[in-house]
Amino acid sequence: MAGGGQSAHLGQIARNMTDLAVYGGLFLTALAAATILPMQSEAALVGLVLTDAYPLWALLTIASIGNVLGAVINWLLGRGIDRFHHRRWFPVKPAVLDRASAWYRRYGKWSLLMSWAPIVGDPLTVVAGVLREPLPIFLLLVTFAKVGRYLVLTAATVSVMG
Repeated sequence: MAGGGQSAHLGQIARNMTDLAVYGGLFLTALAAATILPMQSEAALVGLVLTDAYPLWALLTIASIGNVLGAVINWLLGRGIDRFHHRRWFPVKPAVLDRASAWYRRYGKWSLLMSWAPIVGDPLTVVAGVLREPLPIFLLLVTFAKVGRYLVLTAATVSVMG
């Protein structure tokens, strides 16, 4: 390759690596935020939307997949909670789990539509596992809630951008 062609090729490789890091970072942030770890993914998504450098559909898809997968991790944790909830390292406090369980028992599977909400959303996904909510129903309701939240957030960000 001539000097210009090689430079363009290296530039494309750098762009691909940057894209991979951006999308991978968004995915991991959304995944971790949906687990019982104390994180938020909204700032990462809004920041990337504000750059106007990435397709909105790609950002929404990556964040949504990561966030739903994180909720599935919570569901799995709930399925095995009997083995772990007495351990010191277990991150869900009994009071939070009790509050989420009461909410879930009162509203049933429809409470999963609140899985996007701060504070109660993550414990609800754990409780869904504890109470053996079937995975297909869990996935449908959680996906609807989490994608809906990201759609509203993205639309609000784009409207502010003008």
